[in-house]
Amino acid sequence: METFTDLNLNQSLMQSITRMQFKVPTPIQAQAIPPALLGKDILGTAQTGTGKTLCYGIACLNKLLTDKSSGALIVCPTRELAVQVGEVLQGLIEPRMYIKSATLIGGESMQKQLRQLRKRPRLIIGTPGRLNDHLQRKSLRLNETYFLVLDETDRMLDMGFTPQIEQILKFVPKRHQTLLFSATLPQNIVRIAERYLNEPIRIRVGSTTTPITKIKQETMQVSEGDKYNLLLDQLHSRKGSILLFVKTKRNADKMVDRLRNDGHSCDCMHGNLRQSKRQRTLIAFRAEKIRILVSTELAARGLDVPSIQHVINYHLPQVPEDFIHRIGRTARAGAEGCALTFITPNDRQMWNEIQRLINPDAKQEVNTFKKSNHRGKRRFSRFRRRGNNENKPSNENYFDRSKKFNKKRKKKFGFKSDGFNNDKPRGKKRFGFQNRRKSKNSFKFKKQRHNRRGKK
Repeated sequence: METFTDLNLNQSLMQSITRMQFKVPTPIQAQAIPPALLGKDILGTAQTGTGKTLCYGIACLNKLLTDKSSGALIVCPTRELAVQVGEVLQGLIEPRMYIKSATLIGGESMQKQLRQLRKRPRLIIGTPGRLNDHLQRKSLRLNETYFLVLDETDRMLDMGFTPQIEQILKFVPKRHQTLLFSATLPQNIVRIAERYLNEPIRIRVGSTTTPITKIKQETMQVSEGDKYNLLLDQLHSRKGSILLFVKTKRNADKMVDRLRNDGHSCDCMHGNLRQSKRQRTLIAFRAEKIRILVSTELAARGLDVPSIQHVINYHLPQVPEDFIHRIGRTARAGAEGCALTFITPNDRQMWNEIQRLINPDAKQEVNTFKKSNHRGKRRFSRFRRRGNNENKPSNENYFDRSKKFNKKRKKKFGFKSDGFNNDKPRGKKRFGFQNRRKSKNSFKFKKQRHNRRGKK
């Protein structure tokens, strides 16, 4: 398969592909589309930005056009990816195809989605949580679903969607075709494939742990205090749209406030924002109305914005695999891009794990950072060095220093010391101490005397 015209596609779909100016298929499309058109189950992995959406989209629409009684379900991990998939497929659907679609995601009006479902759409795109909501309401029926797609499956399992996915699959007929696509292939996905896929064809294009070669990677070893100022320098020196990754939602909000105060056009996207706000921000970023998009891991998967020229990792991800997905937001569809990563001394271990994932044979790059000696028992580690004892202070010198310290303490606080560490008060006159055991006015003495009189 060298061009899309080599495929035996529906004529209306072929016209849509020509109109969208898709001519030469990517490697994953060339290998996966022909068996998918034959009704085979697919287990596919490929690097990010290689055209997996169009891969299963063409096979899906061709099935809906050839079999008027069948339906299709596409399950995505995030709302943004579901909306993006819906836009791509909607661009291929011509009015004369008579294929209605519905996008079912959280954060949007349930009534609006119910109105879409009343029209009996044959193409359903959604996230696991909202799909289960409609199944429980019995507003969604999957008894005619033949074509099933699980996109970014590893991400869905990482987000804890395994029970929801299994619940959805209970409503899908046993006779169906499944296409499972994932950027990585951990063991839990292999188990799902063995359980739900029927003799799948394994398709693997490129290394899933190696970034695209057209991404220029840069690193900067910085201290935590200098990181923001260096970020400002990089933002001024670089041109084009920038996707900035931070660790938490609160970090994203704070970063946007600081950048806006410094005169930068930016906005943030994370899970605490309403879906309408997230969608408006993404549309503005695609239209280049804002230059910098600050995001958490929410934007690390499936986000397709061709104008992203730079990805900056202000914070490292919590999982090494997410680094590949982050920098894969640039250099998409054959373009070139740049990825910059800030590395602080605290990031040493995670960065070494990322390097081992990308290239297990490569030497660790970050080996110049020094460990901090200000935690716990390491505070006095200078007195316990192993090996050469020439620099170790003798007990005699240490004892002398403690005596000097106690002398200063004596003058300041009125304490006297017996030489090392045995501090005692000067006496009862200075601080007004009394020996209550010998005082006849003490409460305890009076109580004992009263009890003795009562017994008599």
